[in-house]
Amino acid sequence: MSDTVTENSLLTLHYRLAAADDTEFVSTFGARPATLQLGSGELAPVLERHLVGLPVGQRTVFLLEPEQAFGPHNPQLMQRFPRSELPAAGELREMMLIEFKTPDGAAYTGLVRELTETDALIDFNHPLAGKAIRFEVDVIGIL
Repeated sequence: MSDTVTENSLLTLHYRLAAADDTEFVSTFGARPATLQLGSGELAPVLERHLVGLPVGQRTVFLLEPEQAFGPHNPQLMQRFPRSELPAAGELREMMLIEFKTPDGAAYTGLVRELTETDALIDFNHPLAGKAIRFEVDVIGIL
């Protein structure tokens, strides 16, 4: 058992993602810790890279600019769709996540930013794109 996180570690940790203004997006602190396999896609690769090399028992805070975290907000990933072409057309509301299927079976998730009687503005950016992020971790153990 290693006492330092590597690229393929299976680890137990507490983590917290918050905006620079401390608006919290997700946190395991105060709850059950997460157990994650690095390299499996359970955690965003940009966040995994910050874990590599951390020792067990160390609590660390990383302050990430948008370019270091989930990238800048891309206006080209905002698209307007007629309501008739949207899934769950009768149940739509602003700030709702909806899934779009492609002909080959892939899926894309978008956030309804604006809704009118006839159409909707869907944002396909990562929800944290364009935001400075505070990534706080406490590595509890490496399995």
